Amino acid sequence: MEIFVETPILAYLFIFFARVADVALDVFRLLLLTRGYSVPAAIVGFFEVTIFVVALGTVFSGGATDIFKIIAYAAGFASGNLVGMQIEKLTAFGYVVIQMFPAKEDGEKLRTLLRANNFGLTTITGEGRWGPRDILVVTVKRKDLPCVLNIMSQVAPDTFYNTSDIRSIHGGIFPRKRP
Repeated sequence: MEIFVETPILAYLFIFFARVADVALDVFRLLLLTRGYSVPAAIVGFFEVTIFVVALGTVFSGGATDIFKIIAYAAGFASGNLVGMQIEKLTAFGYVVIQMFPAKEDGEKLRTLLRANNFGLTTITGEGRWGPRDILVVTVKRKDLPCVLNIMSQVAPDTFYNTSDIRSIHGGIFPRKRP
């Protein structure tokens, strides 16, 4: 830590990048917990807190009067949130359910194409503002969500849809490989 006293810029950079890593791991750990992965979350939490303690210790070394240390700490926190969300997008683990509300004329074609790509789906008849319509419910691995949305945008680009994260599933039809 003596190098940080001799070269303050290294201390600022260390604080910033340590905080980015710590907060990114925090975001990732929370996502693991909400999806039921408690053991991996605990392991990530160990490293997260270790980095946090070291970064905070560096901020407080020599007193908390160096405004640049505080700025580096705060900027690392903000950046860590962004990095954590990018890590979550790249890992794309877990499952989502997509509810699609295609126009009547697009429903059959969309169903056929999704099934041709080995996606399981359930059709529910509902009624909207302008009468009956089909609701397509598709549960997929998060990594397959872009593929499903791409199929939907090709067949019925104006379809209203929503997605929700799922904590656990049992059974179902899932493609062995991404189409």
